[in-house]
Amino acid sequence: MSELPLDQVRTLLAVVDEGTFDAAAAVLHLTPSAVSQRVKALEQRTGRVLLVRSKPVRPTESGEVVVRFARQLARLERDAWSELGARADSEPTRVSIAVNADSLATWFLPALTRVPDEPPLRFELHREDEEHTATLLREGLVMAAVTSSPDAVAGCSVRPLGRMRYVAAASPDFVDRQLGGPLGDALTKAPVVTFDRRDTYQDRFVRELRHGSGGASPARHAIPTSEGFVEAVTLGLGWGMVPEVQAGALLRTGRLVQLAPERPVDIPLYWQQWKLDSPALAAVAEAVTAAGAEALRS
Repeated sequence: MSELPLDQVRTLLAVVDEGTFDAAAAVLHLTPSAVSQRVKALEQRTGRVLLVRSKPVRPTESGEVVVRFARQLARLERDAWSELGARADSEPTRVSIAVNADSLATWFLPALTRVPDEPPLRFELHREDEEHTATLLREGLVMAAVTSSPDAVAGCSVRPLGRMRYVAAASPDFVDRQLGGPLGDALTKAPVVTFDRRDTYQDRFVRELRHGSGGASPARHAIPTSEGFVEAVTLGLGWGMVPEVQAGALLRTGRLVQLAPERPVDIPLYWQQWKLDSPALAAVAEAVTAAGAEALRS
């Protein structure tokens, strides 16, 4: 198989990151024509169309493979400079991670404080639903992710972190006003709080209560922050599936009540990262795994 010319690979990455051939040319100090020729040459060498020529451009499925390789290559180059006692630039090493909102609001940031000060790191966090963080990893946009998928993305390793427990909860006043009669029937009509349109936890809970039928009410409040979600439930806008770690104090003080204590929902979480011998990634993985073992259910 032909080798992938590094100048062409780096040019493709610049085009994807900058969004246009002209912008990539400015960053690379080349002409737009030279950038276009490099990308075309790489497509001819791989026998694949690597870019969708839209505005902004976006990688095809084959292009994502090459982009991920380019980002891993850059990561290895920076690590090599660091081990040689010299830095390729004066900036700290950037570590990009995809993480779900509930982890970000509870245990994940304290985990990052466990990472050693050397080598200096700069974290770039991408907030995404745990069922979709692996997509960012697959596209090469991040080098590690907290995900609900145990299936490793190509070129990545995976290890379990633990289970995040969610409990169905509402304010006492909301229960009195909205949840009379059988709970399963009441929840199909009562206002519900969701994180966003992709949040299915409330529907899954209702279906389990109703033995597979129905779902939560169509009367929905979308609150796209973890803290805001909990506050909305506490204020009585609707009921919702609240992370156990956030619900604990509110349940103890009576500001929230559990709707079905015998039916918690456990979501397994995993740490996926590029398969690279990178001291920076290894340090982050060790800190996150240790923190997850303490904060999450085994």
